[in-house]
Amino acid sequence: MESINGRSNSGRPTGEGPGRSAGGGLNGRTFSRRWVLGAGATTLLTTGLTACGSDDGPGGGGSSIDAFVYGDDAVKVQQTAVERFNKSAASKSAKGTVKLVRIPGADYTSKLRTAMGSPSAPDVFFNWGGGSIRAYQEAKQLVDLTDTIAGDPVLKSGFLPAVLAAGALGGRNYGIPMRGMQPVILFYNKSLFAEHKLQPPTTWDQLQDINAKLKKAKITPFALGGADTWTELMWLEYLVDRIGGPEVFAKIQDGDASAWGDPAVLKAAERVKELIDDGAFGSKFSSVSYVNGGAPAVFAKGKAAMHLMGSWEYSTQLGKFPSFAKNSLGWCAFPTVEGGTGDIRNVVGNPTNYWSVNTRTGNKDAAIAFLKDCASETYAKALVANGDIPTTSNAAKLLDASPNPEFAKFQYEMVEKAPAFTLSWDQAVDADIATPMLTEINKLFVGKSSPGEFVSALKELK
Repeated sequence: MESINGRSNSGRPTGEGPGRSAGGGLNGRTFSRRWVLGAGATTLLTTGLTACGSDDGPGGGGSSIDAFVYGDDAVKVQQTAVERFNKSAASKSAKGTVKLVRIPGADYTSKLRTAMGSPSAPDVFFNWGGGSIRAYQEAKQLVDLTDTIAGDPVLKSGFLPAVLAAGALGGRNYGIPMRGMQPVILFYNKSLFAEHKLQPPTTWDQLQDINAKLKKAKITPFALGGADTWTELMWLEYLVDRIGGPEVFAKIQDGDASAWGDPAVLKAAERVKELIDDGAFGSKFSSVSYVNGGAPAVFAKGKAAMHLMGSWEYSTQLGKFPSFAKNSLGWCAFPTVEGGTGDIRNVVGNPTNYWSVNTRTGNKDAAIAFLKDCASETYAKALVANGDIPTTSNAAKLLDASPNPEFAKFQYEMVEKAPAFTLSWDQAVDADIATPMLTEINKLFVGKSSPGEFVSALKELK
């Protein structure tokens, strides 16, 4: 599966490893819900685990360190970074070089898990932060980078604070951002809004008023690919944030199952049910898929006026419906909810991917020196050239070179100004919780459980 500039990118069905695909992309190429997870169907022929771990690998005190990376087409940015580092003064000072070990996307999660319990464990490895690394952190396999970041000017000022925090566990940093951002955005059809004299909503009351006017005009307010549960998850993520603030899910992410009982979760579920009962998603949303392009088509063809989706929706539309993308596609922040404590600037979605360091590394100095390159302007430029929006603090001035500067700048400023960036729930929690959580979300949307039953079921997830 290809994406921007030919990258192969994909989403992750929780509990199955990377591999959920979706949508279309720039220049007619397919794009996905979570490009940050790479392509589950990638056909890259890459180095397997039999070659992982140098002769003097983790704990061996040697100079060479191994870096496991998700083997999609976007890996060319990391490959170039490795080549640059190995020739640099920083490499000589740290007395170490890096060997990049590319693992095909469909195998990444399982092979990383196997390797971390073997002599072939990597020194540095690609991950998604949050729940994806919790088991390694609890097993004391991760270097706590909090003090290293705070004490190093390059790392401390090199990245957007919200992105650094989004990949943390318990307020401690175990990763350095190494790919681009993918916030969830409320997209709308500018032509339909102009025709019906509507403005993008900033409050929930405004949104409900817009819904009423659209339904009166026989237009479904929102496209929703309910056949893919992660599209439904986005609604709850934002509603819980807007009603209760980011602290609610932060408690859940840190393992407090009782936080599912926070009033904000119930209120969010009730808002969802109100939307469904009111026909805001139409009557057949549960049979519409995002993965096969169904929901984007409903949106682009004017059958629905809005679409809550990851920022890749722009690429999807430009690839499948270029005229709509160029002339009618608008974007804005998710609205506030009256009486809620969440800031309209808060963001949910995919902050980025991260490099983490194994505590068994034989050359921590080389690992840290390599990670610092991710904060460089050279690295950020390479991401921009690849169609990504860097999470570095120096990226704003580079975005004129992106495939769509206007949209790139909107995304960057959205994340830059965000007081909080909540990692997508199904990535933030442990896999054994994420799968039943998604099941309960789908039951809520298709009417198989009430908001109260939904909350009760989530509180049992431990």
